Amino acid sequence: MTPSDLPPALVADRPAAADRAFVTLVTNAAYLPGALALLRSLRLTGTGADLAVMHRRLDAAQQDQLRALGARLIRAELLDTSEAFDVAHARDALHARAAFLRGAKPDFHTPLDNFVKLRLWQLDYARCVFIDADALVLRPVDRLFDFPEFCAAPNVYDGLDGFGRMNSGVFTARPDPATFAAMMAHLDRPGVFWRRTDQTFLQDFFPDWQGLSIHHNLLQYVWTHMPALWDWGQIRILHFQYEKPWEDHAKVPALRPLIDLWRHVAAGGTMPDLMALPAPPVPA
Repeated sequence: MTPSDLPPALVADRPAAADRAFVTLVTNAAYLPGALALLRSLRLTGTGADLAVMHRRLDAAQQDQLRALGARLIRAELLDTSEAFDVAHARDALHARAAFLRGAKPDFHTPLDNFVKLRLWQLDYARCVFIDADALVLRPVDRLFDFPEFCAAPNVYDGLDGFGRMNSGVFTARPDPATFAAMMAHLDRPGVFWRRTDQTFLQDFFPDWQGLSIHHNLLQYVWTHMPALWDWGQIRILHFQYEKPWEDHAKVPALRPLIDLWRHVAAGGTMPDLMALPAPPVPA
């Protein structure tokens, strides 16, 4: 395919170089540090898949930073949703109705942008693995391309109840215009409200989602909340949900080893010996 084969809402800077792609989404420049670190970590795994970045609100210089790491850039528009849907899922309205109580969402988080992730099903690839831009790949994960649609890890970070919910920070997908059309028909209906935006929607749309191990999307709070689940020998993708490792935030001291790892890779370092990294503190 060529860039012109994509629908008008997606504009790529070059044709796809492979039929498989790791895909991330950068909705504004505040996520750029995360996306750059993610791309560096994927390159360190030796993957031969395309690295595709769907993006919004990035200037030419910022796009060039991603392109320098081998990314295929795809400008993506917001979904064509109704005014009522947009009002219900605007930042202030969503946070007032479904506040985040277990962690702090950064100021640059915009809930409506999250739904742009669904445009992955419009891409010109046979198979995709989506990874959020605030994640770091620690070991090769190309085998995920051979997993079925739709696989995701559970949303486990502070209690066993998380095993009943999925986290949309990592998932497998098979782009298909028919699937995207079905998604749009299911997404925007009178009175609908997706409490955790794309994550709640995807779990509802794929009720038979298949669970990846938590090690394919290990959430950073496991370090402090559920340290018995932490195993450097198994972790493949580390996900910095809520507070970001490129920010100065109140949880930096508690998460210091994880943040140091992220900053090492973000600065261009090679992947360290993970087994030499410290274990999480044991609760008193």
